[in-house]
Amino acid sequence: MTHFLDIHKTDPADLRTILDNARAMKSARAGRPKGTPDDNQPLAGHIVALIFEKPSTRTRVSFEVGVRQLGGETLGLTGSEMQLGHGETIADTARVLSRYVDMIMIRTFEELALLELAEHATVPVINGLTNRSHPCQIMADVMTFEEHRGSIAGKKVVWTGDGNNVCASFLHAAGQFGFDMVITGPEQLDPEPEFVDLARSKGVSVDLIRDPVEAVRGSDLVVADTWVSMHDGEATKQRRHNQLQPYQVNEELMRHANPDALFMHCLPAHRGDEATNAVMDGPHSVIFDEAENRLHAQKAVMRWCLGV
Repeated sequence: MTHFLDIHKTDPADLRTILDNARAMKSARAGRPKGTPDDNQPLAGHIVALIFEKPSTRTRVSFEVGVRQLGGETLGLTGSEMQLGHGETIADTARVLSRYVDMIMIRTFEELALLELAEHATVPVINGLTNRSHPCQIMADVMTFEEHRGSIAGKKVVWTGDGNNVCASFLHAAGQFGFDMVITGPEQLDPEPEFVDLARSKGVSVDLIRDPVEAVRGSDLVVADTWVSMHDGEATKQRRHNQLQPYQVNEELMRHANPDALFMHCLPAHRGDEATNAVMDGPHSVIFDEAENRLHAQKAVMRWCLGV
């Protein structure tokens, strides 16, 4: 069974095939109304279950639109409807859904739920996000960088702020696509050592630098993400704000990056916190290209999983 669970679990040649197909599908749709189907309808007759234990805007809309453009149909399910793993077991849920649908995308909290679902499903499972990783986002990010600057191999990518699930997938991608990374943020919020070690084991450089100015010097891409989760309480939000304020991406910080460096943020953003409006709307920013490319990258992931 061909699942898309994490970037480091997918062969680099397959990752490159996915991105090549994403670019081709994006190019083929240039200038067409968004509601029109693709000329090729590889998902015709297929149903894709979209499970959302965590709320979503970009993931929900991009998968819904992508499936429909490819000729398929979606079945949306929320955590409250399913209570995944709290009533019926995840294993039984996987077996039952596999009798009804052709593919499952899940956006959930615990990585173990994703892994158990994939273990017992007899249809492909796609990781739409867990607390530990966000591979579809980083496929879109690599696609976006390469649209603007060519191959990402050998480039310097700087992650600013919390070493969260998106940072983890960037580290997975560093090893698979061959780019170097610098993480800059407070020590308490460093990424898991496992992810750092994994990237380094693939021969790329990963450095943890506390001084954000030193970190971004000579960078080709600067990436930020929200400082707080939608589920954080007020005390946690205030603590994280205090910890991360020195790592805000502003115009002064971007001056230390390469002149043609790009800025990314996977959104949603708390403008004025992790990045200023001047950066998010400025000449370095490709945040809306990045958001659009979720659609194209995920369409290519779905086709790869089904072999169509």
